Order: sequence, then structure tokens, then C-alpha cells
Amino acid sequence: MPNLRTFGLPDSLLASIALLLTLCPSSAILRAEIADEPKPARIESGEPVWNSRPGPWGDLEIRSLYLEAPDSLVAGLRQPNSTIAWNFPDGSEASLAALFERAGLTSDVRSRLLNPQRILIHEGVWTLFAEPAVVEAMTISQRSAIYTELAKSSLNSLHQDPAFVVGDNVDDWLREAHLSGEQKATVKQLIWQDGELLAFSDVSVLLSQAKTDVEVRQIFKFMTRVRTLVVSMKLPHNTNWKPLARYWTGEGRITDSLPLLTSAEERDSVSSIDITHLLPPIARRQLYTFPSLDSAAEGRLPDCQWTALNFFNSVPSEYYLDARLTATHIKEAYESVQAPYQYGDILEFLTAEGNAVHACVYIADDIVFTKNGEGMIKPWVLMWLSSVQKLYLRAPGMQVQGYRLKPSAS
Repeated sequence: MPNLRTFGLPDSLLASIALLLTLCPSSAILRAEIADEPKPARIESGEPVWNSRPGPWGDLEIRSLYLEAPDSLVAGLRQPNSTIAWNFPDGSEASLAALFERAGLTSDVRSRLLNPQRILIHEGVWTLFAEPAVVEAMTISQRSAIYTELAKSSLNSLHQDPAFVVGDNVDDWLREAHLSGEQKATVKQLIWQDGELLAFSDVSVLLSQAKTDVEVRQIFKFMTRVRTLVVSMKLPHNTNWKPLARYWTGEGRITDSLPLLTSAEERDSVSSIDITHLLPPIARRQLYTFPSLDSAAEGRLPDCQWTALNFFNSVPSEYYLDARLTATHIKEAYESVQAPYQYGDILEFLTAEGNAVHACVYIADDIVFTKNGEGMIKPWVLMWLSSVQKLYLRAPGMQVQGYRLKPSAS
């Protein structure tokens, strides 16, 4: 099983919710098959645009943008320096030599990495101070083999929790990033393969190229860069819009959006609306934002389970931060469901043992509302379900199980 702390999950959640065994029979669990995200319908100004499949959610147009944490949050981050340090707990010269050989490094590169003058050994941890030129000369397969090993230890935080290129479109990810041309070229050169996602971890190399304090701050902001989807719904004028209203009110669970839907349908000049306005109050406030400093005042930040279980609530319930209470609530208030999912369904990502490692909320056409980790630099976003699956369904036997709020719990 992968190291689940990669995703910023709290220990209490990792402890074992055992949803698989306690909330539904094993026959209800669907083995997840991870597909690629949908192909764009077209490219406008170099950016992808998707159209939804036919469904009860209506006619959706999907675009993407990239969020970066605000300066106030970035200023409080623990910031790395320009020295490249690889940490190997319980390392040895033999084990590292074998790793570098498996990675396909030449004998000359292996010798440079294992130079005693560039190694620090402390309490069983071997720290290698790699030269930037050596790192930059590696192929993506060589880098991926080594970084996958580094990601197993929390001592290598930037490898455990790298910047992911969701959608595998590096050029789109970098287009508006506030990096120099040289720095963008370096990022493209140092991409590695983390499971089914492209990733970037070599902040130290970028920092070695920085010439001003402004560049340093921009590099730190770049590492918080996350793609989100922006979804608008085309309004079906002069047709029966009530089925659409039923879907976007969660079968009547939320009525806040009904005045907007009714008025927009009657106004011919309004051709579409952003679905942000159709989300329940808590999700509407959170989407496209990062946690505030105030939210950490009591020592815990909202995580994925808190986000999912509060979706239909008008006032957030803080006890959803407790893994045990979360499992109890799902058992009592939700019923297990299989695809096709509906608006507001909770999707739990489960290990083979039935432990929950992530949760998100189904919105429409395999678009989900999610917060991928508890950390301050983990925003609330809309993502393709396939992209979230690539983040979390990494070990054999991991699965996705849907849950729908019971009518009696609405």
C-alpha cells in the first residue's frame, strides 16, 4: 500500500475507518478502473474546452484554470533551500548502489552520487547531496525510479507530496506560471512519473537559478499550483427545465438555487450560468479557495471527509473531523450505491482492507468536488473523477464506493 501521508491525510483518518466491512456488503463494492480524463472538444487560445455527455445535469461546458496559494499562506510555509538533499532511512552503500543501478545510471554518475564527501550519515539515515548537473542529466525513467524510492520516506517531503501535473499537459500547467523561461525549461526537464501522474519535486534546482527575492517567492507559489475545472451550464430556453432543477437541487434537498434557475430560464438574454451558483452554501463558499488561517485556530483543518459530509449542510458540523464519528454517520445516514452516481453522492476511496483514504462529492458527468488533503495549501476544487482516482487508487485492491444520503436524513 502506498504511503497515504503523501496526500496530507491526518493520522486519525489513516487509523482505520473500515468502511468496506461495516457500511456495506462486499458485493456492493466496485473495483475501480482508472480511465484517462475526457478528450477536449476543442482548443481555444491554446486552452482545452470540454463538452459534457448527455445526462440529467444538462449541457455543460468545462474549462480549466490554475490556482496558486495567496502570499499570506505561502509566507508561512516551511521553505526548502537550493541544496539538493536525498534522504534514505536505513540506507547503505550497497542498497543505494543497487538502486542507482536499477535506475539505469551510468557507473560515472553512480560514483558521483556515492562520493563520501557528498554523503552525511546520521542515526541510520543516509543523506546524499546531489549535484544539480547530475539531477538535470537524468532521464525521466531514471529520475522516476529514484524519486519513487525517496517518496517512501516523510524525510523527503517534496517527493512524497510533489506538484502534480493533472491532465499530463505540462505546457498548459506552465503557461501562466510566473517563472522565467529558463525556469520553465528546467521544470519540463525535471518532470518525473509518480504512478500514473507526472510530478515535479526539484524546487532546489529552481531556487539555484533564482536571482531575486521576487523570483524566490514566485517559485514557492508555483509549487502550490493546482488545476481546477470551471463549469458553466447552458440554459434550455423554451423547454421543460424542471428535470434539470430536480437534478441541481439534489432531488429537492437544497432549494437555494431555485430562484436563480427559474429567473435565468425565463430571461432569453442569459444563455448560461456558472454551476458554482448551484452548489449548496458551504461548497459555494469554499470552491476555488484555500483554507483560511482562522480555520486552523483549533489545530485541525477541514479535510476531504469533512468536505464531503458537510456538502448538503447549511452550517458545517465540525465533528466530521473525527474519523470514528464520520464512519458512524455514514453508516446511519447514507446508503451504498453504484454508478451511475447523482449530484451530491459521496465517493469513498477504500483500501483492500476497507480503510477510507479519501472522499469527494459527485457533481455531474464524472466531475467531483474535492479537497485533496488537510493542508493549508490544499484548495477546494472541481476535478475529473479519473484524475482523483490517479491520485488515490494506487495500491492493488483499492476501490471506489458510492454513498447517497437517505431521504430520511435530508
